[in-house]
Amino acid sequence: MADREARAPTDEESAPLLQDAQNGEATRRPSFTERVGSLLAEPLTAVNKVLLLLVLVFLILSSVFIGLFAGSQHKLHTTPDLPEDSPPSTVTSVITAPPTTVTTTTVTTSTAVPVPVPAPSQPPSQEEACLTPKCVVLSAAILSSLDPSQDPCENFYEYATGGWRKSHPLPSDKGRFGSFNALFQENQDIVRQIMDADGPPSIASLSSSYDKQLLSKVRDLYASCLDEETLDTFGEGPLKDVVRHIKSLYREESTEISSAHDEKPRKGLTAAIAYLHSKGIPGLFDFGIEGDAAVDPNFMVLWFSQPSFGLPSKEYYEEKSIRKLYQSVVERLLAVLYDDDEDDISTRVNAAKDDLIINKDASSYAWPPWPWPPWGGDDDGDDGDKPGHGPIDPHSLAKKVVKFERELAQASLDLDILYQDPLATYNKVPISNITDTITQINLPNYFATFTPRNYPTEVIVTYPAYVRSLADILNATNPDVVEAYLVVRAALVLAPRLGTSTESWKAVRSLQEVLQGIKPGAIGDRAEYCVNSVDQALGFAAGRFFVNETFGGDSKEKGTKVITDIVEAFKVSLSNITWMDDTSATAAAEKAEAIRVKVGYPVSPNTENALSLIRYYSLVKINKYTYFDNMLSASASDVYKEWQLLGKVRDLEAWEMTPATVNAYYNPPANEIVFPAGILRPPFFSQEWPSYLSYGAFGQVAAHELTHAFDSAGRLYNQQGKLEEWWTNATSEAFKVKQDCIVDQYSAYTVDDGKGGKIHINPLTNDVTSGENIGDSGIIQAFRAWQAQYEDSYKAGNEYLLPGLNFTREQLFFLAFGRIWAENIKPAAAVQRVRTDPHSPSLYRVEGTLSNVPEFAKAFNCSSKAKLNPPPEKQCLLW
Repeated sequence: MADREARAPTDEESAPLLQDAQNGEATRRPSFTERVGSLLAEPLTAVNKVLLLLVLVFLILSSVFIGLFAGSQHKLHTTPDLPEDSPPSTVTSVITAPPTTVTTTTVTTSTAVPVPVPAPSQPPSQEEACLTPKCVVLSAAILSSLDPSQDPCENFYEYATGGWRKSHPLPSDKGRFGSFNALFQENQDIVRQIMDADGPPSIASLSSSYDKQLLSKVRDLYASCLDEETLDTFGEGPLKDVVRHIKSLYREESTEISSAHDEKPRKGLTAAIAYLHSKGIPGLFDFGIEGDAAVDPNFMVLWFSQPSFGLPSKEYYEEKSIRKLYQSVVERLLAVLYDDDEDDISTRVNAAKDDLIINKDASSYAWPPWPWPPWGGDDDGDDGDKPGHGPIDPHSLAKKVVKFERELAQASLDLDILYQDPLATYNKVPISNITDTITQINLPNYFATFTPRNYPTEVIVTYPAYVRSLADILNATNPDVVEAYLVVRAALVLAPRLGTSTESWKAVRSLQEVLQGIKPGAIGDRAEYCVNSVDQALGFAAGRFFVNETFGGDSKEKGTKVITDIVEAFKVSLSNITWMDDTSATAAAEKAEAIRVKVGYPVSPNTENALSLIRYYSLVKINKYTYFDNMLSASASDVYKEWQLLGKVRDLEAWEMTPATVNAYYNPPANEIVFPAGILRPPFFSQEWPSYLSYGAFGQVAAHELTHAFDSAGRLYNQQGKLEEWWTNATSEAFKVKQDCIVDQYSAYTVDDGKGGKIHINPLTNDVTSGENIGDSGIIQAFRAWQAQYEDSYKAGNEYLLPGLNFTREQLFFLAFGRIWAENIKPAAAVQRVRTDPHSPSLYRVEGTLSNVPEFAKAFNCSSKAKLNPPPEKQCLLW
């Protein structure tokens, strides 16, 4: 899960494993046999003859299907007869990895030892399997995801996902694609249907005027994104208008940046950076609003941190080839955005907009007044061409911009501390510590852009050294370079919203292609991109219709039960944790009990109330012909809403993710775990699945988020979400020993860099992933929760077997867990993930986790020499 990182997405199956799983049946339907009998009792009309023929075809296909299952299972589980003293055999197979890479894997297969059936399973041969069409389809999906040529005790990731990965080749426009992405695409398809004029039948039931108004807003945004003809008409114009405004603001005062000893700050830089931040464009530094973790986690205060950069992480700035590529992209952007035709461009764009008003939909078109920033709208002011700003050399300026940004990146905090150490990143200081240091920025004027009546007196700084470094770097940098940097920051964020024929779009895309391993020139489905835009800008509004379409029946109740069962299993397990003393175990149980569980959709904003959502998005101005401006308005609205939280009490009902999101998260200051409706679908969950699948797949998601409350960072927040050491010293020291074990284990794992080398996913000097790896270890709590409820679930008929699967329920639990991490990924995308993502690559999220779960080795009868069954002294057992 993306948990504590920026969630977008940034971890799905191409077709649902069960169809129409949202609503239960109120009345009993006639059985298949009864319907056939009724048909045969009637005179054979022409229609009946056709229906009878279809029934017979279905019966024949079902027989063939089951026969194929039996045959595949015979191959899957039958081992050639070997002498009792015969050693394991070694088989070398060639497996096609993510496109362009061929990996030769050596697999050691087990001898013909029958797999024992661990308790509490009943032997599959003694029970009748479910033979309904849904069970057959579900069973087929599981079988198709497997690679039976692999030994599960040696290469479980390939065993559980090899079939899926082979049947889901990496799309040319993506650097990575997995089960999370596939499910998100399914969710997107549902939202796309809602965006269509007719829409699914469920839309007709939402007949209120508020729903119609909300739906119209969502559909207009979607239509504006799809209208590529209009985007081509505007060309570079919308971005140039933004850049022109940045320049006019920046050049408002003296062009000389004041020295650290000059008390007169430069207002032009202040206005320009405030404008960028007001539109959600990062640069120089970042202010955010979050709880005061060490005093009152529910009182929202100001946080100061480093910004994001043009390259994904500081390591990229040290690679000469990447730095050279980035410089060329910056040069291309500057060449376009510093041409001499700004007045002409602006005139043409405004004329095009006027033409749209007249010829397309004048009645609905309006440019809304915006009360902030206080210096006026985007088109105010002159063209910024003041003395000293003549023609520029894009090549020379680009080189200086990249050097400037590289210095900022080098001065930033390493991600291991940013992700893993909330104590080190909590530094409350008077606001004067920043105002007296970064004298190039007038913070009172900056804050007036966002919160004119709530000027903060204190601020929490994540990395105090960055404050001093930023001031020094600004002081040593030519003002023209700083201006160009601001222009490039805007272009990198906004250029993807232009038409694909523009030079700015092409320049930014060329950078993305290299960093993510995307095939040059490969452009994905425009509708997919536009649904993403809708979710980004109006996600809770679209989520109302998505939930109405997909999240019915007992999904919320049954999903919540999986989560609460896991919480109870965790509380029970605390008494058996040898490294945790009684005092800490009691406090941990209290924290687990206090965790708020949110499932499906929020009540803030109230997804069940259309009027609530209309008010929530009241500042987002949408017109069906101006996609660029629509997204700019949505970003500005998000920034405005965040700043309104300053000085207020946390809204405990608020969500960070929209309902259609395929993800989940734990929020430490709020002590809450949140699971959107979007992830409560196959291959993660279905209210109609047998419990061993739900607890193995969605149970891992739930256990992962719960375990974050007790990982390397989460354990530092107490039951109320307050940042403090609430474990005893002895327990904290013992936990660090366990954490070091995890760090050592994952530090040995590598990914291919695509250049013939290997990159360690977790260098010992840069522990980025241990928190997420500890979160993944929570799978054992899901397993225990499933076992604890097994007897009652079995009696209720919720542990039924599936046809053609000669696995125990325990084995299917772990297969359900493994399948959700199926993924194909390009080396470039893998490198980017290692450098920027606190989560380990999917292979290690499966095999690294299971090597620390003895119950897995027992379920698959792994030998003591198997890779995934290391000796106890080499296992990192936390729970």
